[in-house]
Amino acid sequence: MGLPVSNGHSRAAAAVVETSSESEDEEVEQRSESITDLSLEYLQIKKLVKYLKAGDQTATVLTLCAMLNLNLMKETYQLAIWDLKGLEVLLNLLDTKEERCHIGSLKILRQISQNVLIRRAIVDMDGLRSLVRILDSLVMDTKAFAAETIANVAKVQRARRNILQLGHLCVYGWVFICGLTLNLSADQEKSVEVARCAALALWSCSKSTKIKVAISKAGGIPLLARLLKSSNENMLIPVVGNLQEFASVKSCRIAIQTEGIMEDLVKNLSRNNDELQMYCANAIFKCAEDEKTQELVLKHSGLQPLVSLLSKSDNKELLAAATGAIWKCSISRKNVDKFQEYDTLSTLVGLLSEQPEEVLVNVVGALGEFARIPTNKVTIRKCGGIKYLINLLTETNKELLFNVTKAVGACATDKESMAIIDQHDGVRLVWSLLKNPCPNVQSSAAWALCPCIEHAKDAGEKVRSVVGGLELIGNLLKSTNKEVHTSICAAIARISKDMENLALLTDYGVVPLLAKLTNTTDNRLRHHLAEAIEHCCLYGSNRASFGDAGAVAHLVGYLKSKDQAVHRSTVNALFQLSTDVNNCIIMQSEGAVKPLIKAIGSEDEMLQEAAAGCVRNIRLMVKAYMEERILK
Repeated sequence: MGLPVSNGHSRAAAAVVETSSESEDEEVEQRSESITDLSLEYLQIKKLVKYLKAGDQTATVLTLCAMLNLNLMKETYQLAIWDLKGLEVLLNLLDTKEERCHIGSLKILRQISQNVLIRRAIVDMDGLRSLVRILDSLVMDTKAFAAETIANVAKVQRARRNILQLGHLCVYGWVFICGLTLNLSADQEKSVEVARCAALALWSCSKSTKIKVAISKAGGIPLLARLLKSSNENMLIPVVGNLQEFASVKSCRIAIQTEGIMEDLVKNLSRNNDELQMYCANAIFKCAEDEKTQELVLKHSGLQPLVSLLSKSDNKELLAAATGAIWKCSISRKNVDKFQEYDTLSTLVGLLSEQPEEVLVNVVGALGEFARIPTNKVTIRKCGGIKYLINLLTETNKELLFNVTKAVGACATDKESMAIIDQHDGVRLVWSLLKNPCPNVQSSAAWALCPCIEHAKDAGEKVRSVVGGLELIGNLLKSTNKEVHTSICAAIARISKDMENLALLTDYGVVPLLAKLTNTTDNRLRHHLAEAIEHCCLYGSNRASFGDAGAVAHLVGYLKSKDQAVHRSTVNALFQLSTDVNNCIIMQSEGAVKPLIKAIGSEDEMLQEAAAGCVRNIRLMVKAYMEERILK
């Protein structure tokens, strides 16, 4: 009896190419020639598909063997199988009870499914359901080939959505397969291959955040941790590939930390396999957002292997992963101290030119962290890093610009570095980034301007020399982004120390804009906003204007904050505002006197003086006001 070619499933092969764009899918080239051209390859496939459809059991197996003898990686064969409805037949063979047909069909499917058109066609034909179901087979080869085919198909975003709908049939099945192989002896090559293919399938699916969470809940991460103990590099690559995908989810990062995975990732950094090293470094890169991971990398001596990978500058993917891991690990001051033992900083500066953006983003990010230490700022300058950083201010990549401005701002606190920034027009370039449409770039540029203004020679004149610069500062107070507000307030506090610049800011309407921002509970914004108001009070009638705009009442409310920085800046601002009688009346009515008297008992002498001066002004002003009213 012949084998069935239909199992009742609707396997319509139409509409294979989707119109919607999928970021994970490869671009499908427009082909000028029709795949139905009667080429030799096409005729061969036509004959074999005919036998597959009509042959008996033995003929079907022989036909599958004949098809496997062809170079199925050749696109002509792949598209011919699809065009002649051979793909439908291959999928239907998975629903028979003949194991030889399963294996033959899967061997073909795992090869041709590397073509994006075939992947999409399998999804359209609901082929994933059959592929998932056959994972229950007792034959190890069948499990391996099915998992490897799914690994290819799941690179299509729509396939991952289907897998998520299949639920435990898929996710729990693959986790079970991974776990099953751990109970078999390590010398059983087939069991290792099944685990590798299952890990490949999980890897493709782990592009989906929802599937990552499902795999984690199914116990996937502990099983991957056990597979990570393997000495088989072909096994380790998909395992680590999974882990570096999971590391983008916080709950999974915690599991990676608690399962002791970081030690094995560090260990595998020293293997002589660029691909494995790249995935290990990338996993560390993503995990090292967390302080615990930074500590674990240091504990397991992972910093030196990361630095050694910088020598492989020809492998850009590996270099990007290594520099990313170094960047995130350098958030820890202890790690920076350790990195200095390996001459890391000068090596990083050497990577500031002729590198792809993904490498530059990480290198500059690391330099920004290193530059928090004064001696490292000197090293960056002596290695010629300042000029390279300034050149990068003209780039367009938002992440790169964010990191570059942060690094330039950190270096600007060094007097000689600031001179180089001045010499190469760095302040103007940083200021120009305030026009960037990205709020993150705007805020980072504003933060960088603060030390530049504080440490630049003739800072007041330099600020005025930036055409439209002060007007731009004022306009950014209208932003809807809180971090932009905070950074711009910090910049205004520096700019307004120059009276001429303060007069210009006032003309651009900064006072009512600052007053409008005072109705906030964000302590960082409160701190820098109060600083800006304090300095703006020193010009003309700005004190009275702040009172008229309702800023004083809100500032009094800041005195309830437990943040010491907010207290200090608020008291200083109130002291400046208290030279206006109306402001003093508002302060008294809002209950400012009691917390101000408490602040007089602070150990901070400057805070004591400002609080005492403010209380004195309130008492004198209110007294004079009351006396004047009595006389009237």
